[in-house]
Amino acid sequence: MDTMRDRFIATTDRLLAEDPRLALVLAEISADGFRPTLDRHPDRAVNVGIREQLLIGVGGGMALTGLRPIMHTFASFLVERPFEQLKLDFGHQGVHGLLVSAGGSYDWPAGGFTHMSPGDVALMDTLDGWTVQVPGHPDEAETLLRRAAASDGSVYLRLSAHANAAAHPVSRTGMTVLREGSRGVVVAVGPMLDAVLAATEGQDLTVLYATTVRPFDAEALRRAVAAARPDVVLVEPYLAGTSTAAANDALAEVPHRVLGLGIGRRELRRYGSVDEHLAGQGLDPAALRARIGAFLG
Repeated sequence: MDTMRDRFIATTDRLLAEDPRLALVLAEISADGFRPTLDRHPDRAVNVGIREQLLIGVGGGMALTGLRPIMHTFASFLVERPFEQLKLDFGHQGVHGLLVSAGGSYDWPAGGFTHMSPGDVALMDTLDGWTVQVPGHPDEAETLLRRAAASDGSVYLRLSAHANAAAHPVSRTGMTVLREGSRGVVVAVGPMLDAVLAATEGQDLTVLYATTVRPFDAEALRRAVAAARPDVVLVEPYLAGTSTAAANDALAEVPHRVLGLGIGRRELRRYGSVDEHLAGQGLDPAALRARIGAFLG
């Protein structure tokens, strides 16, 4: 199976050939994969080098001319480092574009903490009007990328090397029901789905799958809670608790409990592998089963 990043490169190359409104801005990352694209579209595809603030500034300038820029690098360099440019060159200027990240929370542990971004979605939450999407499979990533490229809004597409074994239908509103139960509701975001399904196997729980996390699909959560005990567990592949406020707001009229599971704030300094990071964060199936079971009693 190809990776989400592989699919992004191949799909974006085709999209630029099909739609003259689209543009591509890189900051060295993935430039080798995009070499044919850069050669074919020198007027709309540019690599600014290791200059992430410029990456966003150039994208904002392209948007002001009427182009729809696709901007890409590691999440830590796409959201955290040039955050001021996102706030001003897009939000303040009132223009829109498509951010596509790689690296996730810890896809390249050997790269160290500089290349990890567990707080990116929480940071994007401070900006107005951004749609945030977290696919769990390359097929889902392609579907979301094509929809975002054809739209006019501001979209952050968070890609990861961590993926589920199979793709699922991508809801246009945010969440899809994969299992129904009565003891509680577990929301699995993007690449956390396989671990959640394994952790909840044989349990009387509703499992919702989310690939769009902002805007938060409040209606789907309310429907699920209406048919089950109003205890909700959110399992996200980024900072733990990022969506607990959104879930609480969705259920403001219902007595409920919410547990947010995800990446802890404490840095794991023994970088290891992705699987070791999942285990270290308590996000492997065995740990999730214990944590969900303890919360639900």
